[in-house]
Amino acid sequence: METTLLDQVILLITGLTAVYLIYRFIQANKDTAEQTKYYYHYIVSFAVLFVAGVLIILFDFAILARPEIKIVATLIPFALATGLICQFYEKYAKPYVLFLMLGFILVILQNYGVIETKLIYPIFHSIAGLTIFFVPIIVVKNNAANKGFIWVTVGSTLIGIGGIALAFLGAEKPLLGIFTAEVIFTILTPILLLMTLAYTWGFMKNMSKN
Repeated sequence: METTLLDQVILLITGLTAVYLIYRFIQANKDTAEQTKYYYHYIVSFAVLFVAGVLIILFDFAILARPEIKIVATLIPFALATGLICQFYEKYAKPYVLFLMLGFILVILQNYGVIETKLIYPIFHSIAGLTIFFVPIIVVKNNAANKGFIWVTVGSTLIGIGGIALAFLGAEKPLLGIFTAEVIFTILTPILLLMTLAYTWGFMKNMSKN
């Protein structure tokens, strides 16, 4: 399906928002004397989001079906999840990062037909998604982050909705029988923009606390 002019405008705004957030991460990393390697995880995630948006603008939604795009897009939730664990649960960071690295390798093998199991995406994406959803809630509740950080959970909910819709589309089974390809691609770009805005607000509020 081809992108409309409105889709392209929304994707452009999404990309610029992602670039702005990357800039804020870089600045925050410079302004602190602490070891803040978790910022690099976040930067990778939003850099991939920016590149994905540019590719969709250039090559339409059909680009999403390519295996290399599916592989790289996996870095968005994986890098976000590892960044959160590295930032707030450092003692669990190494095994968690290694676990999602394993998942990323398995995603590569699956997309190139080396292994055929359909369990890889549900297992690893669910773990990454639940991490992004629950960690902000927990750290806000424990006063380890600014209350505005809860918007990261909102962003994870939105990306989850988009991911589920695309998964059903890939299986050629419209979600709830009504979310056809046309409907999904109509709502996909607004979901990406709202997701990016939610992440940006949440991360910025927490950085302003620090």
